[in-house]
Amino acid sequence: MPRNIKLLLEYDGTNYHGWQSQQGSGMPTIQDALEEALRKLTKEDIKTVSSGRTDAGVHALGHVANFLTESRIPAEAWAPALNRLLPADIRVLASEVVAPDFHARFSAKGKRYQYLVLARRAPSALRRNHAWHVDRKLNIAVMRRVAEVLVGKHDFSAFRSAGCSAKTPVRKLKALTIKKKGDLVEFTLEADAFLMHMARNIVGTLVEAGLGRFSPDDVRRILRSRDRKKAGGAAPARGLYLMTVFYGRTLR
Repeated sequence: MPRNIKLLLEYDGTNYHGWQSQQGSGMPTIQDALEEALRKLTKEDIKTVSSGRTDAGVHALGHVANFLTESRIPAEAWAPALNRLLPADIRVLASEVVAPDFHARFSAKGKRYQYLVLARRAPSALRRNHAWHVDRKLNIAVMRRVAEVLVGKHDFSAFRSAGCSAKTPVRKLKALTIKKKGDLVEFTLEADAFLMHMARNIVGTLVEAGLGRFSPDDVRRILRSRDRKKAGGAAPARGLYLMTVFYGRTLR
């Protein structure tokens, strides 16, 4: 009987066209790199299941994937074995055997993302692929007041991509916090699930609020309008990190 293996992944998405394989495009993806390593390790044609898609350039510290295999490699040995085969910008942090019905996407109860903005005049040599450079000061107090408007269960149509295929635009944004650490501004978003580009669209709108373009009342009206064109632009992918995928029960 095949075993169900769960992997916890960390990656720098700079050189990849997101998670999902795009056969025939010639674009490198995280899924392609992982499945190639699995083929080399097991000689099986393994297809992975992901906790969700990430866009080109998005990073992760806690992406979850699972797959079925006939291999008898010990549960804890998958991580080091795969790390010997994967590119240096993709790492498996942990591996374990999980219940047969565990599904990285459908078993998930929520996700946490972090977004980094570097708010200073000069761009950064070190963070150029890992944060959004905004060359003006942001009003943190205003952004926090706007964040309060967005927390809760809402129709987030105004903050999802036109290409989003989710059956419903209603999501529960459980937390949205903003912390300033020197020139770095950290946005942390936690929800039961995210619509396509929802996190980036929210951050883009918050930054525009921090630059004086939107007030809390403006964003309240944008949310009610359900009109994507009224909200701010999408924040660049390079500042976004998938931090944690939450599951509601013990997986073993």
